[in-house]
Amino acid sequence: MRQYKTYLFDFDYTLVDSSNGIVMCFRHVLDKHGYKNVDDRAIKRTIGMTLDDAFALLTGVSGREVLVSYRKEYVAKADVCMSDNTILFSEVTNVLQALKQQGSKIGVISTKYRYRIMEFVNRHFPAGFFDIVVGGEDVSKAKPSPEGVWYAMKQLNSDTRDCLYVGDCVIDAQTAQAAALDFVGVLHGTTTREELLAYPHIAIIDDLGTIRVK
Repeated sequence: MRQYKTYLFDFDYTLVDSSNGIVMCFRHVLDKHGYKNVDDRAIKRTIGMTLDDAFALLTGVSGREVLVSYRKEYVAKADVCMSDNTILFSEVTNVLQALKQQGSKIGVISTKYRYRIMEFVNRHFPAGFFDIVVGGEDVSKAKPSPEGVWYAMKQLNSDTRDCLYVGDCVIDAQTAQAAALDFVGVLHGTTTREELLAYPHIAIIDDLGTIRVK
């Protein structure tokens, strides 16, 4: 795998395992409103989607006002418990440090709110460790729209030839495809190798330690 000048990463199930926190927050809302038949795996399969889309899928609700109210209840719960129930994958710190040492820029593009990402990042990394973090509140259209990727590339003065996007799910693969970026899929989450192989990719890897750095 060649060296890139810029590496853009998804957050959940790519850099971190936030599944415990996410399940707790969804369960808090779903149980409250009587959706007790939704299992944890179904919840985990929505990681990477916007909260509104995830709740619509899990509950069958389509009304905008109801979905917004569910999202607000989720966010209030996440304010209390998300960061404490999120952990870095074991290889991530070493990989990111190596990328920075080789002179590459690194960033995060996520549907998760930027302030939530930064709450976690500030606990585990020095200030300014990431060159950019783009969250759900920073874009008008969520992934797989390339808006967030293009915004990050503009801020970092990067171009498509020298930028790699790394993510764990189909939404990430679609985002990279829409942005015309090379894509590496990582199998940290619930998306299978076969699902990712259906999209253009440089590699599908078991963990980020497979990203070779010089």
